[in-house]
Amino acid sequence: MASSNIAIAGNGIVLSDLSGKQHSLSQYAGKWLIINYWATWCPPCLEEVPELVALYDDRKDKDLMVIGVVFDYETVEEVKRYVDDMLMSYPIVLGNKTVAEQIGRADVLPTTYLFNPQGKLIKVKRGIVSRGYLETMMQTN
Repeated sequence: MASSNIAIAGNGIVLSDLSGKQHSLSQYAGKWLIINYWATWCPPCLEEVPELVALYDDRKDKDLMVIGVVFDYETVEEVKRYVDDMLMSYPIVLGNKTVAEQIGRADVLPTTYLFNPQGKLIKVKRGIVSRGYLETMMQTN
């Protein structure tokens, strides 16, 4: 598991999303960063997606970035269909051992990592998250 003193600024973590765009996590300094681990077969993941989409859509141009990291999938096409069906507007990254080693483990799905605008990990939440929960965490940290 990632320790609470993990920081993303300047550590060189770069993720490539389904469209091929590179996301250097340090480029989101000054914004809240939510990294959400999920799987296509996971009912709680399915339940939290609309809340993450709404939060991202409302705040993406202001102070927030969401990156979804999918684990335990069969094919990229399956993931793309799921992303389209769920109207997932935030970037989706194919998870693997390297991603988990850089950010943190995915022992439970969903798992959400919340980094503050200074790039410090402030919360690892295993299990479902809601928009309200995330907004409260952002207000109090």
